[in-house]
Amino acid sequence: MPITQEQVVDALRNVIEPDLKKDLITLNMVEDIVVDGKNVSFTVVLTTPACPLKALIQSACVNAIVHFVDAEAIVTVNMTARTTSGRSSSDTQLPNVRNIIAVASGKGGVGKSTVAANLAVALAKKGARVGLIDADIYGPSQHIMFGVENEQLYVNERDGKQFMIPVDKYGVKMLSIGLMVDPNQPIPWRGPMASKALKQLFSDAEWGELDYLLIDLPPGTGDIHLTLVSAVPVTGSVIVSTPQHVALADARKGIGMFRLDTINVPVLGLIENMAYFTPAELPQNKYYIFGKEGCRKLAEELKVPFLGEIPLVQSIREGGDTGIPVALDDEGPVATAFAEVADQVIRQVAIRNAELAPTKPVAATAY
Repeated sequence: MPITQEQVVDALRNVIEPDLKKDLITLNMVEDIVVDGKNVSFTVVLTTPACPLKALIQSACVNAIVHFVDAEAIVTVNMTARTTSGRSSSDTQLPNVRNIIAVASGKGGVGKSTVAANLAVALAKKGARVGLIDADIYGPSQHIMFGVENEQLYVNERDGKQFMIPVDKYGVKMLSIGLMVDPNQPIPWRGPMASKALKQLFSDAEWGELDYLLIDLPPGTGDIHLTLVSAVPVTGSVIVSTPQHVALADARKGIGMFRLDTINVPVLGLIENMAYFTPAELPQNKYYIFGKEGCRKLAEELKVPFLGEIPLVQSIREGGDTGIPVALDDEGPVATAFAEVADQVIRQVAIRNAELAPTKPVAATAY
């Protein structure tokens, strides 16, 4: 009996997307089915080019055809991706950016900027188009962590207006106020001036097509955070904390801010930084200097995803100081930790976009 397209479709109804918990046909993830005798080919459209489950889904598709249709079928599964978006199609601000992710912390000194830099690099290594805005206006650091302190910013003029061209390093497009000011001078700006500077990093730059634009926010819950959620539709937020009680108390406030009815930005999850110390000479040992599993317990309490833990090791600090993020490594426990956190962020973005309505900018009068 010849194989039919209907048989292929019915078989693929048995392949469940692990994160979205629905089959590929219901999710409209299968296209271009072609049957020629025993040869079957089709395309699976993933929710992101950085999908960590690509190989699993591909294998499941082949098995479904062989098991439910014909054991002698020769199956070719073409894998492609169209990153889902948490934004409305009517949004005019950054229309080619599919997801805007705020990286925040309630407290300073927990390594938020280090996590943001390495998360951006880890996403880019997985094939995603990634941008990073250093929104820590008073204490910018991303230009240092990417090793571009002396980089010259270029502009393009279009329709009589000048647009900054983000620095492209390690596959990440990055803009920081640190590229525009004297590194030896403080930035004594009032709140409105800092907010205006942040808006210009969005509106006066050529970001192009991006799957994920990460925003490295300053610590706390202040003007810059409110400016962000009112200027652009934020897909979701990631909270970074260390596991000790004093940091978790502020992380709780950070999560609470995004959950306010007037702001209502989904919390994608919580990352535990400096989770444990591992000496280079004793790589199997873990010393929980700041406490154990504090972020995991807080995530369970507040019912937000726990995205993973990053150890406290010297190579992370060295990578930040030298401008070579440790996530660039092809192997090693630290690079693996950031890669696993990136996988979890990708999954939570896909789940958020499948289950929740697009985020809208918050009206300035809402707070």
